[in-house]
Amino acid sequence: MTTIVAVRKHGIATIAADTLTTFGNTRLPSHLDASHDKILHIGESYVGVCGSAAHHLVLANLLAKTPDVKLNSKAEIYETFRKLHPVLKEECFLNPKEDEEDPYESSQITALIANQSGIFGIYSMREVFEYTQYWAIGSGHEFSLGALHLAYSQFDDSTVIAMAGVEAGIALDKNSAAPITLYSVALKHHI
Repeated sequence: MTTIVAVRKHGIATIAADTLTTFGNTRLPSHLDASHDKILHIGESYVGVCGSAAHHLVLANLLAKTPDVKLNSKAEIYETFRKLHPVLKEECFLNPKEDEEDPYESSQITALIANQSGIFGIYSMREVFEYTQYWAIGSGHEFSLGALHLAYSQFDDSTVIAMAGVEAGIALDKNSAAPITLYSVALKHHI
Protein backbone atom coordinates (compact mmCIF):
# COMPACT_ATOMS: atom_id res chain seq x y z
CA MET A 1 0.00 0.00 0.00
CA THR A 2 1.97 3.05 1.16
CA THR A 3 3.22 5.37 3.86
CA ILE A 4 2.03 9.00 3.75
CA VAL A 5 2.53 11.52 6.56
CA ALA A 6 1.59 15.14 7.21
CA VAL A 7 3.21 17.40 9.80
CA ARG A 8 2.63 20.98 10.91
CA LYS A 9 5.08 22.85 13.09
CA HIS A 10 6.32 26.44 13.41
CA GLY A 11 4.16 27.79 10.61
CA ILE A 12 4.98 25.11 8.02
CA ALA A 13 2.83 22.19 6.82
CA THR A 14 4.69 19.30 5.21
CA ILE A 15 3.39 16.19 3.45
CA ALA A 16 5.63 13.28 2.47
CA ALA A 17 5.20 9.82 0.96
CA ASP A 18 7.07 6.76 -0.17
CA THR A 19 7.03 5.92 -3.89
CA LEU A 20 6.44 2.16 -4.13
CA THR A 21 3.36 0.75 -5.87
CA THR A 22 2.34 -2.84 -5.17
CA PHE A 23 -0.03 -5.23 -6.92
CA GLY A 24 -0.44 -8.21 -4.58
CA ASN A 25 3.07 -9.65 -4.31
CA THR A 26 4.44 -7.60 -7.21
CA ARG A 27 6.39 -4.44 -6.45
CA LEU A 28 6.67 -1.54 -8.93
CA PRO A 29 9.63 0.56 -7.71
CA SER A 30 9.92 4.25 -8.52
CA HIS A 31 12.65 3.82 -11.15
CA LEU A 32 10.23 1.70 -13.25
CA ASP A 33 7.15 3.88 -12.64
CA ALA A 34 6.88 7.15 -14.58
CA SER A 35 4.17 8.34 -12.15
CA HIS A 36 5.52 7.26 -8.77
CA ASP A 37 4.61 10.41 -6.80
CA LYS A 38 1.62 9.62 -4.54
CA ILE A 39 1.04 13.29 -3.76
CA LEU A 40 -1.23 15.30 -6.07
CA HIS A 41 -0.89 19.08 -6.42
CA ILE A 42 -4.46 20.40 -6.55
CA GLY A 43 -4.65 24.21 -6.60
CA GLU A 44 -2.76 25.34 -3.50
CA SER A 45 -3.14 21.97 -1.77
CA TYR A 46 -1.10 18.78 -1.71
CA VAL A 47 -3.17 15.60 -1.51
CA GLY A 48 -1.49 12.28 -0.62
CA VAL A 49 -3.66 9.35 -1.71
CA CYS A 50 -3.40 5.74 -0.52
CA GLY A 51 -5.29 2.56 -1.34
CA SER A 52 -5.99 1.37 -4.86
CA ALA A 53 -3.57 2.63 -7.50
CA ALA A 54 -6.64 3.66 -9.50
CA HIS A 55 -7.52 6.34 -6.90
CA HIS A 56 -4.57 8.51 -7.85
CA LEU A 57 -5.48 8.79 -11.52
CA VAL A 58 -9.21 9.07 -10.85
CA LEU A 59 -8.78 11.85 -8.26
CA ALA A 60 -6.21 13.72 -10.34
CA ASN A 61 -8.60 13.68 -13.28
CA LEU A 62 -11.77 14.58 -11.34
CA LEU A 63 -10.26 17.28 -9.13
CA ALA A 64 -8.54 18.93 -12.10
CA LYS A 65 -11.80 19.26 -14.03
CA THR A 66 -14.08 20.03 -11.07
CA PRO A 67 -14.67 23.77 -10.74
CA ASP A 68 -14.25 25.42 -7.38
CA VAL A 69 -12.43 22.60 -5.51
CA LYS A 70 -12.02 23.81 -1.94
CA LEU A 71 -9.79 22.00 0.55
CA ASN A 72 -9.07 24.64 3.21
CA SER A 73 -11.30 23.46 6.07
CA LYS A 74 -13.10 20.38 7.32
CA ALA A 75 -16.38 21.70 5.90
CA GLU A 76 -14.87 22.49 2.48
CA ILE A 77 -13.15 19.11 2.22
CA TYR A 78 -16.33 17.29 3.21
CA GLU A 79 -18.40 19.22 0.67
CA THR A 80 -15.85 18.64 -2.11
CA PHE A 81 -15.79 14.88 -1.51
CA ARG A 82 -19.57 14.73 -1.02
CA LYS A 83 -20.00 16.26 -4.47
CA LEU A 84 -17.38 13.90 -5.92
CA HIS A 85 -19.03 10.74 -4.56
CA PRO A 86 -21.88 10.49 -7.12
CA VAL A 87 -19.41 11.30 -9.90
CA LEU A 88 -17.11 8.52 -8.67
CA LYS A 89 -20.04 6.10 -8.78
CA GLU A 90 -21.58 7.18 -12.09
CA GLU A 91 -18.60 8.18 -14.23
CA CYS A 92 -15.76 6.15 -12.70
CA PHE A 93 -17.75 3.04 -11.72
CA LEU A 94 -16.74 3.11 -8.06
CA ASN A 95 -17.97 0.17 -5.98
CA PRO A 96 -19.30 2.00 -2.87
CA LYS A 97 -19.74 -1.09 -0.66
CA GLU A 98 -17.29 -2.00 2.08
CA ASP A 99 -19.46 -3.63 4.76
CA GLU A 100 -23.21 -4.22 4.81
CA GLU A 101 -23.49 -2.54 8.22
CA ASP A 102 -21.74 0.68 7.18
CA PRO A 103 -23.97 3.71 7.75
CA TYR A 104 -22.98 5.36 4.43
CA GLU A 105 -21.67 4.38 1.03
CA SER A 106 -17.91 4.36 0.86
CA SER A 107 -15.85 6.50 -1.49
CA GLN A 108 -13.03 3.95 -0.93
CA ILE A 109 -10.51 6.81 -0.60
CA THR A 110 -8.12 7.66 2.20
CA ALA A 111 -5.98 10.79 1.80
CA LEU A 112 -3.99 13.40 3.69
CA ILE A 113 -4.12 17.04 2.66
CA ALA A 114 -1.59 19.79 3.41
CA ASN A 115 -2.18 23.43 2.50
CA GLN A 116 -1.91 26.95 3.93
CA SER A 117 -4.85 26.20 6.26
CA GLY A 118 -3.29 23.13 7.90
CA ILE A 119 -3.20 19.35 7.61
CA PHE A 120 -6.31 17.21 7.15
CA GLY A 121 -7.34 13.62 6.61
CA ILE A 122 -10.28 12.40 4.52
CA TYR A 123 -11.52 8.84 4.90
CA SER A 124 -13.78 6.45 2.99
CA MET A 125 -17.13 7.65 4.36
CA ARG A 126 -16.13 11.26 3.92
CA GLU A 127 -15.03 11.67 7.52
CA VAL A 128 -12.69 14.65 7.73
CA PHE A 129 -10.19 15.34 10.51
CA GLU A 130 -7.95 18.35 11.06
CA TYR A 131 -4.67 17.51 12.77
CA THR A 132 -2.82 19.91 15.05
CA GLN A 133 0.63 18.30 14.85
CA TYR A 134 0.94 15.20 12.63
CA TRP A 135 -0.75 12.12 11.22
CA ALA A 136 -0.02 9.13 8.96
CA ILE A 137 -2.02 6.87 6.62
CA GLY A 138 -1.36 3.74 4.60
CA SER A 139 -0.01 0.32 5.45
CA GLY A 140 3.05 1.86 7.14
CA HIS A 141 1.04 4.31 9.28
CA GLU A 142 1.51 2.56 12.63
CA PHE A 143 5.30 2.63 12.28
CA SER A 144 5.15 6.23 11.10
CA LEU A 145 2.99 7.39 14.01
CA GLY A 146 5.55 6.07 16.50
CA ALA A 147 8.39 7.82 14.69
CA LEU A 148 6.38 11.04 14.33
CA HIS A 149 5.53 11.02 18.05
CA LEU A 150 9.20 10.84 18.98
CA ALA A 151 10.52 13.18 16.25
CA TYR A 152 7.90 15.88 16.90
CA SER A 153 9.30 16.58 20.37
CA GLN A 154 12.92 16.39 19.24
CA PHE A 155 12.96 18.49 16.04
CA ASP A 156 11.64 21.92 15.05
CA ASP A 157 11.64 21.39 11.27
CA SER A 158 8.45 19.82 9.87
CA THR A 159 10.38 18.35 6.92
CA VAL A 160 12.78 16.50 9.24
CA ILE A 161 9.83 15.17 11.26
CA ALA A 162 7.95 14.08 8.13
CA MET A 163 11.04 12.34 6.74
CA ALA A 164 11.41 10.41 10.02
CA GLY A 165 7.80 9.24 9.73
CA VAL A 166 8.09 8.01 6.14
CA GLU A 167 11.52 6.47 6.80
CA ALA A 168 10.01 4.38 9.62
CA GLY A 169 7.30 3.15 7.24
CA ILE A 170 9.90 2.31 4.61
CA ALA A 171 12.07 0.46 7.13
CA LEU A 172 9.27 -1.67 8.60
CA ASP A 173 6.41 -1.92 6.09
CA LYS A 174 6.88 -4.33 3.16
CA ASN A 175 4.63 -2.18 0.96
CA SER A 176 6.65 1.05 1.27
CA ALA A 177 9.98 1.99 -0.32
CA ALA A 178 12.27 4.93 -1.09
CA PRO A 179 12.72 7.46 -2.52
CA ILE A 180 10.55 9.87 -0.57
CA THR A 181 8.60 12.74 -2.11
CA LEU A 182 8.01 15.76 0.12
CA TYR A 183 6.23 19.13 -0.20
CA SER A 184 5.92 22.02 2.25
CA VAL A 185 3.71 25.09 2.41
CA ALA A 186 3.66 28.11 4.74
CA LEU A 187 0.58 28.20 6.98
CA LYS A 188 -1.69 31.26 6.98
CA HIS A 189 -2.23 30.97 10.72
CA HIS A 190 -0.30 28.73 13.02
CA ILE A 191 -0.83 27.44 16.52
